[in-house]
Amino acid sequence: MGIVSQVMEVLATLFVIAIGLGVLVIIVLYIIDVTQTRHTIRRNFPVVGRFRYFFEHLGEFFRQYFFAMDREELPFNRAERAWVYRASKGIDSTVAFGSTRDLRRPGTAVFVNCAYPKLDEEITPPEPLVIGPYTKNPYTPTSFFHVSAMSYGAISKPAVLALSAGAQRAGCWLNTGEGGLSPHHLEGGADVVFQMGTAKYGARTEDGKLDEEKLREVTAHEQVKMVEIKLSQGAKPGKGGILPGAKVTAEIARIRGIPKGQDSISPNRHPDIDSASDLLDFINRVRDISGKPVGFKSVIGAYGWLDDVCQEINRRGPESAPDFITIDSGDGGTGAAPMALMDNVGLQIKESLPLVVKVLQKHDLRERIRVNVSGKLINPSEVAWALCAGADFVSSARGFMFALGCIQALQCNKNSCPTGITTHNKKLQRGLVPANKATRVYQFHKNMVKEVNIIAHSCGVNEPRQLQMKHCRIVQANGKSVPMEQLYG
Repeated sequence: MGIVSQVMEVLATLFVIAIGLGVLVIIVLYIIDVTQTRHTIRRNFPVVGRFRYFFEHLGEFFRQYFFAMDREELPFNRAERAWVYRASKGIDSTVAFGSTRDLRRPGTAVFVNCAYPKLDEEITPPEPLVIGPYTKNPYTPTSFFHVSAMSYGAISKPAVLALSAGAQRAGCWLNTGEGGLSPHHLEGGADVVFQMGTAKYGARTEDGKLDEEKLREVTAHEQVKMVEIKLSQGAKPGKGGILPGAKVTAEIARIRGIPKGQDSISPNRHPDIDSASDLLDFINRVRDISGKPVGFKSVIGAYGWLDDVCQEINRRGPESAPDFITIDSGDGGTGAAPMALMDNVGLQIKESLPLVVKVLQKHDLRERIRVNVSGKLINPSEVAWALCAGADFVSSARGFMFALGCIQALQCNKNSCPTGITTHNKKLQRGLVPANKATRVYQFHKNMVKEVNIIAHSCGVNEPRQLQMKHCRIVQANGKSVPMEQLYG
């Protein structure tokens, strides 16, 4: 009993001390809050006012689980994410009791099934599409769906390893993003598209100009199939890439050719590209050095410049053309960006893709220049829409991030991603096991291709690239749908 009494006395003493410390902390916080002048709520409601900021922060996470309906959230709602999660895990993606999608909403794509859909035994392998017929090393991808640009630096080493291994198994390409080619991109054995941003990371001189020898070394890798010159991206059209200094590790600094620990901010544009003529000169310079197909990526806003590029191509000859164009949507992407740009600048893909295809057709360049498209295309309906609108290939970044386990925590730019995808914190990366996630990347791709094929066969065509505007109708404000070709010509 004596020992029990002593223990109880110690516990009581500790409790009193804890209460005393708690009161002291509250008094200190009270004094700090009533004397500070920056925050009105804390000054008027000391201590208690601090909970506002705490609950405001938690709201980002609670909304998606408790309050938002399945199809309400942005940038991706629960229904969109759930399909990716099921597809990447190989779980049955069928649903019961009818669609939860509001099919009356203006802009909704409705695919027109035919009376005599394709039987399995009638389906033949698709015709391959060659990219870069005038190059020394043309590229013939086997898939229409690919991994879009995500830089090593913006995403972690385990994420890159998982994407590389998964893409190799799926038979699709992996775009490096503007952060340069790392050994991790190559390790999984995937086909790689080397993206060159405005800072020319991975192929730059100290003053940011193109280093031809470094470019030659990068593109000499057999896995590097194409080079993509990034003019702009969906998250921030008109502004260069942003990588906070906290994410610029020694390895990333070495790969990019920049100082460790300093913010990595790319120029607004390539200093050596300021006209249609400059763009074609640069494309052909890179193509001559690499011997690989070369194209460019851009968000479409103003589009008169596209006519200028096409006219210059026709003046020089078809061999001078970019081998492909990647069109990015103006409604954001994986990168960190100012809200003013992400929310307000650049056309969305549903307007820009048909526009670009129409410009290429007008100048008789549609067959010469392949069209790749990216921007929130993470479900089969969006990919099928893009193919109907004229895309040859569809790429996704955030879809594959969801396949890796992304929970849309909105921490991409803070080095605190809870799933280990966009952080270089080793403790957080521990949860992302590349071998496991590579399988999910593969299964997401596999099920995407499978379900887009289901849509195509329902429309009566042999394979997804045979989808045309006539196979899709778009719901209007009055609730009725009109053929896509009527909207876009």
